[in-house]
Amino acid sequence: MYKKRVIIWLLLMVFTSQVSFSQCAMCKAVVENGDVSMAQGVNNGITYLMVFPYLLVGVLFFVIYRYKKNAKN
Repeated sequence: MYKKRVIIWLLLMVFTSQVSFSQCAMCKAVVENGDVSMAQGVNNGITYLMVFPYLLVGVLFFVIYRYKKNAKN
């Protein structure tokens, strides 16, 4: 039951999330003087770079979880 809840929650988080735009102060200052397509490119690049640390932490926690689960058996 718990596993189903976690999977459903994760699927809902992935498929119902809205696109968020992130900018550091320097990127924002550079983009304010440019056009809209350049601003969207910078936003997409920053978001793309932010995904990998979260993926690495997620994989780390998954490996620890599997290790502890196998250690109990």
